[in-house]
Amino acid sequence: MTIYLSTVIDTPGAFGEAERVRSAEDCALVVDDGVIVARLDAAEAADRFPEHEVVDLRDGILFPGLVDTHVHFPQVRAIGGLGMPLLEWLERCALPEEVRLSDVDYARAVAGDFVRGLVDAGTTTALVFGSHFPDAVDALFATASEVGVRVTSGLVVSDRILPEQLLVTPERAASASAALADRWHGEGRLRYAVTPRFSLSASDDMLAACGGVADDLWFTSHVNENPTEIVEVGRLFPEADRYVDTYDRHGLLDERSVLAHNVHPTAAELGVLSERGTAVAHCPTSNFSLGSGLFPLREHLEAGVRVALGSDVGAGTGFSILQEGLQAYFGQRLLGPEGRPLAPADLLHLATRSGAEALGLAETVGDLSVGREFDAIWVRPPGGGTLRRLVDSAVDADDAVAKIFAVAGPSDIAAVWVGGDRVSGATSESTRGSMTEATPKRRTN
Repeated sequence: MTIYLSTVIDTPGAFGEAERVRSAEDCALVVDDGVIVARLDAAEAADRFPEHEVVDLRDGILFPGLVDTHVHFPQVRAIGGLGMPLLEWLERCALPEEVRLSDVDYARAVAGDFVRGLVDAGTTTALVFGSHFPDAVDALFATASEVGVRVTSGLVVSDRILPEQLLVTPERAASASAALADRWHGEGRLRYAVTPRFSLSASDDMLAACGGVADDLWFTSHVNENPTEIVEVGRLFPEADRYVDTYDRHGLLDERSVLAHNVHPTAAELGVLSERGTAVAHCPTSNFSLGSGLFPLREHLEAGVRVALGSDVGAGTGFSILQEGLQAYFGQRLLGPEGRPLAPADLLHLATRSGAEALGLAETVGDLSVGREFDAIWVRPPGGGTLRRLVDSAVDADDAVAKIFAVAGPSDIAAVWVGGDRVSGATSESTRGSMTEATPKRRTN
């Protein structure tokens, strides 16, 4: 067993249930075989486990690992294409880059960049839009497995509108997706998601083929991101009542489904998503950079639709889910009385437990309670920097969380664990010892 000694901050329970974060200084998380088996005060841990190894992390804060519910593996090198709406950005920036992943060596290099980007930003679990090419999807899964992160992903399929190199017949899409799912779904921390790009590029026959392979797998796609896109989907699917219905009529929406964006939903669509248990990935920096609009969070929550955060790299501006939380906060402020004010506890929940719930992992990760696997990030700003001074002067845990969301970036995340395995960062030998050697070290403000 290993004992992690730190200030521990998390948000167990339902979104909005608690006004404040749960926080404990000198908290001892006892981890055995990757699972938290006890959560104790440091003094009690010293009495019960005097000789077990302790990793002293009290010079920082432990959060649960961050969860990204929408991010594009092939678009790492497309970040920064500003000044364009969605469809123009796809044509000029994203799709040419995605074509390049037909070269498997290039795909492997991008997979390395992508997974390292996730981990460096503190993301331990991600629902990932894969590639249009099976070999590239293999490269992503292999890299994620090697590093140890939790990834749900799949082959992206389309049969119209996109560049010819990215198109596939419904029959080939179904067979290739099934083969990849057989190879990777349930392999370690990996799962498979059936992934039509969006209804704009996936015909009714393609969506029907996706429905044929989606049993017991995950499903993800895009919906209601851009007004021009929505109008065109309506034209292409005259028999469907609304955008959401293009997926629902093929049985693709249930509690294992996550749809990205949904910036412009109708009340009827929110009702369908709520009834099906489908979650929505809110991607603020992408919505802002593409000018897609302000996300109606209050409407989603009042309809009973679950919401989590996504970085949407590469329309999004980076991998940091902390910064997505900050931008979500700004968006709701700009909506005024129509927005849903977000407290620090809400931001942390959206970045952690909300994502775990959306991905069906709430009993495994998302907070640092007993019984959860030890997915955690150590937020330890470098000494002498602005964030370090802000955190050291915080009046309470909620104030510290607010300052971290406002200022923190990947450089402030000193270490990352997934299932008890350290996947990023180095804890020095000086932080290791036994509980009998650990002295009280409470932070003072």
